[in-house]
Amino acid sequence: MSKSSASSSDAALRAVEVRLREVMLAFPHVTEEFPWGHRTAKVRGKMFAVLVLDEQGLTVTTKLPQSHEAALMLPFAEPTGYGLGKSGWVTARFAPGEVAPVELLSLWVHESFRAVAPKAVLDAVDGGKPPRSSQVKKSTPARKKAVSVGKKPTSVAKKVAPAAKKSTPAARKTVAKKAAPGVKKPRTARRATASRSKQS
Repeated sequence: MSKSSASSSDAALRAVEVRLREVMLAFPHVTEEFPWGHRTAKVRGKMFAVLVLDEQGLTVTTKLPQSHEAALMLPFAEPTGYGLGKSGWVTARFAPGEVAPVELLSLWVHESFRAVAPKAVLDAVDGGKPPRSSQVKKSTPARKKAVSVGKKPTSVAKKVAPAAKKSTPAARKTVAKKAAPGVKKPRTARRATASRSKQS
């Protein structure tokens, strides 16, 4: 609740303000200031949310670059004044007794924070470096590639060498010389030898 909040403020709206304040201050590098007497949340000096609770009710102002068009279709929302509406700022107003959708407003605070926060702060919110599992996934293909590249020449050589031995005549002669001396010649070879001896 802002410093100048009146005692006549609606209790339900006060509870919404307390909840939204918790959401705002849960982000890193956020400070709470009171320019114009209104509760304002800033990240690294940049404003991303304003809460005003007074006799007229609760006012919530956030920057919504993605959802501002949808937000402006709601009956309680309007473009923020002072020309900020052109940059995606939206102000939601709730009179005492009205119900404020705290979950939707919390989402708006989140979107506004992400729209204003520097990249370094967003990296901290998102966990900084990529998760360890994703690093393993990135390094695994490289390792597999390195292993397969190392094995490929060997496996190819093993497959090519036997084929080369079978296909070249010199290789066949080498295999024949290494054969055991008692190995019989094939029948076709015997017939050819017999026919030669008869002719002579």
